[in-house]
Amino acid sequence: MEKYFLTIALTIMLLPLAGSLVAGLFGKMIGRRATHWVTILLVGASFFLSSYLFAMIVLLNSPAQDGLVYHWVTSGSFQFDVALLLDRLSATMIFIVTFISFMVHIYTVGYMSDDPGYQRFFSYVSLFTFSMLALVLADNFLLMFFGWEGVGLVSYLLIGFWFKRESAVFGSLKAFLVNRIGDIGFVLAIAAILMHFGSVNYQQVFTHVTSILDHTIHIFPGAPISVITTICVLLFIGAMGKSAQVPLHVWLPESMEGPTPISALIHAATMVTAGIYMVARCSPLFEYSLPALSLVLVIGATTCFFMGLLAVFHHDIKRVIAYSTLSQLGYMTVALGASAYDAAIFHLVTHAFFKALLFLAAGSVIIALHHEQDMRKMGGLVSYLPVTYLTFTIGALALAAIPPFSGFYSKDAIIEAVHLSTIPGAHFAYFCVLAGAFITPLYIFRALFLTFHGQTRMDEKLRQHVHESPWVVLFPLLALAVPSLIAGGMLVGPMLYAHPRLLGNSIFVLPQHDVIGELSRHYEGAKLMALEAGRSLPFWLALAGIVTAWIFNLGYPALAESLKKRFAIFYSVMVHKYGFDDFNQIVFVRGSRALGSFFYRVTDLKMIDGVFVNGSGRLIRWFASVARRMQTGYVYDYTFVMIIGLAFFLGWLLLGF
Repeated sequence: MEKYFLTIALTIMLLPLAGSLVAGLFGKMIGRRATHWVTILLVGASFFLSSYLFAMIVLLNSPAQDGLVYHWVTSGSFQFDVALLLDRLSATMIFIVTFISFMVHIYTVGYMSDDPGYQRFFSYVSLFTFSMLALVLADNFLLMFFGWEGVGLVSYLLIGFWFKRESAVFGSLKAFLVNRIGDIGFVLAIAAILMHFGSVNYQQVFTHVTSILDHTIHIFPGAPISVITTICVLLFIGAMGKSAQVPLHVWLPESMEGPTPISALIHAATMVTAGIYMVARCSPLFEYSLPALSLVLVIGATTCFFMGLLAVFHHDIKRVIAYSTLSQLGYMTVALGASAYDAAIFHLVTHAFFKALLFLAAGSVIIALHHEQDMRKMGGLVSYLPVTYLTFTIGALALAAIPPFSGFYSKDAIIEAVHLSTIPGAHFAYFCVLAGAFITPLYIFRALFLTFHGQTRMDEKLRQHVHESPWVVLFPLLALAVPSLIAGGMLVGPMLYAHPRLLGNSIFVLPQHDVIGELSRHYEGAKLMALEAGRSLPFWLALAGIVTAWIFNLGYPALAESLKKRFAIFYSVMVHKYGFDDFNQIVFVRGSRALGSFFYRVTDLKMIDGVFVNGSGRLIRWFASVARRMQTGYVYDYTFVMIIGLAFFLGWLLLGF
């Protein structure tokens, strides 16, 4: 049975790779239709096999499997393997990744139908899926890093897919460089793990954590730091890059320059959730480092509140949803910091459904409006795009955490878990997640009202051609709308409050940190949880956010303009995104150019060229000119030199003795 499950897992991982190779190498030969059929069928097969493994491992309690595929590298006493770990956490993740990828592949047929890079896009998306599956199924840190870098590389290719656009090239380069910063932390963490544990295998590392709890490392002289804290902080730096936490968040809004299908895939269930998955996988490490948990909690809370606030002030429909992703990733990170790992993964699952739904619904609007993304040029689309409107509304209600939609159960669990947490920074985090409960419905219903309600702001020529998207686009929307509506209520009990929980032993929590266990004492079922939402503060904050969005965008829009003028400084700060981009542009971009120019002028031109290269030539030329004067060709000159030399030699002999 062990080899059987692992063979299926390996097949799940390799099928998208095969589709990518077919589309990339033979796409022009076999044509568009064959390309999308091959890639969709192979990813679809991965999804159905993942569903089978999810049912067997998670629902039917089959034991976890950890098996070797082949020996990868041997270096001295260290051996690195390609080996797969199939447990409850990885089975859940591959189910989500393949489902979202399957929907995105189908949606792409309609969205990219007129694009000249059609086959190339399918190749990239399938390769992206393979890389994420490799990351999730790895049983060691080195193979995880292989998948980690794979999704980073393909995201660079996909964000810059329309490479003739300067903004797309800039966005892809920005994503690549910012992620390299996080990756430095991940690489250093792997090196520290290998140095102190002698292995990068999860099981070997996690079972020997307690043996190094008293070990310290001296990064700075006279300042010993706990080894376990150092490893956890470095791992989290890696997670901050991939999961776009402040201050490494700046790449994520720029990723909107890529086509909408890949925006949904990156933001819903693949690249940005890699950091969340990695920290959850490393819960046996993080549980023994209170400073690391506190750092995770504070960074997540900061991202949750401040990035959500930015979404209120943007007009590009995709960027609003992108900032929403940043905020929701903050919620997941807060849950990790509060040791509510199960709640973080639960929100990851529900968020994957409704965030993919929102992105693809926004893409449907963009298709209908011939790639217009500014919400100020929309309005009144409900009568033109009824199915898109329905699915977008379902996604908005789920994101706003309105019961009984999926986001309500996962977000409410995170807020309550943070409220019970005693980890330093929990009070600040609780304020941020509560504020987020108001801000989230404010920005998403602002987008809903500006796009679908009110007077239409489209020009007459465009209005005549607006119509609902084809069914190849609408089918994924409807397929995602169903779990966005019901998945939360179905999973909240098994994932958070059952004994044992759905993720089982793949998550480790110390008894003193088990806030989910404390919450389970008061859980009486998903239906009652939804019915009693009116007793909770987050529910009323969510309703207040919706009402506020209506007031400022439909009821009294002049009030918004008045406040914008009155609080012009605050509005300017929001529009400039707290100055992160400006700071990076001035300090890092211009600073790097200035530093490079300095080294070019001083080191390269003056020192290397001026002193060493040209200087050595001038020295030889001067010495040659001096030596040439001594070579006169006259006998009396040479005789004079010989006499002088003989006199010097005799004088040295006489004085020496």
